[in-house]
Amino acid sequence: MWGIIPAAGRGSRIQPLAFSKELLPVGSRTEDGVERPCAVSEYLVERMILGGADKICFVISPGKSDILGYFGDRYAGAQIAYVVQPNAEGLCDAIFRASCVVGATEPVIVGLPDTIWFPENALESLPDCPLSFLLFPVEHPEFFDAVVLEGDQVREIQVKHRSPASNWVWGAFRMSASGFRDLKALWEIRGRSDEYFGTLVNSYLAGGGAALGIKAGESYVDVGTLHGYRTAMTLLLSRQELGASRLMSKRQAKLTPLEAVALHGADT
Repeated sequence: MWGIIPAAGRGSRIQPLAFSKELLPVGSRTEDGVERPCAVSEYLVERMILGGADKICFVISPGKSDILGYFGDRYAGAQIAYVVQPNAEGLCDAIFRASCVVGATEPVIVGLPDTIWFPENALESLPDCPLSFLLFPVEHPEFFDAVVLEGDQVREIQVKHRSPASNWVWGAFRMSASGFRDLKALWEIRGRSDEYFGTLVNSYLAGGGAALGIKAGESYVDVGTLHGYRTAMTLLLSRQELGASRLMSKRQAKLTPLEAVALHGADT
């Protein structure tokens, strides 16, 4: 399974930065007994691997070669590929540019690299169906894409709506191979006009498509603002104190998933 990470955005809300916002240091990891800063996007990569991804595709802009330099070709046993989005033309364009590496029978999961959420293994709850969303409760859903449900069926995505009908927002989503193809085909039929994934999904639902909303998320922070950055640091500290947050060390990142599990078992 592929994990697709759209990382071509300019990050204007938290500028000026001398590096890509996806490499913003948030929290830390232990490397050979020494505590090191951790890039915000590492949290998503780890969660995707826990969710079953064995390949990661970063969709980057031409000026973001520092992401390639940071992650290289592997992370915790997962292979990493890079696809270039020449211009910032929205989330849908970024996601479907990864179609050049995604195989015809491979499912995908998609997440945003400047977010931190818990629980870490929440992606495991997403079923193997054409489209399913991992949902999180937030205090201000008007800043996100709110998901309106009927039972567990998605009825509408309210994109940054002033008065959303739900306080549950999507933080990541999964598409089967057929779901990925169908949504890409619909996006192309609509003239590639959808900047936001939510508007494309609404058209998909109106045309008879179905999507599930899974309320498995507990906490969700957008780190793309200074307020969000401070909130993320507080959240990570509280989770670490509870023993609930542990990023893979660089030593583990060089191992296959089975080797990493064996190492963790030996350490405990």
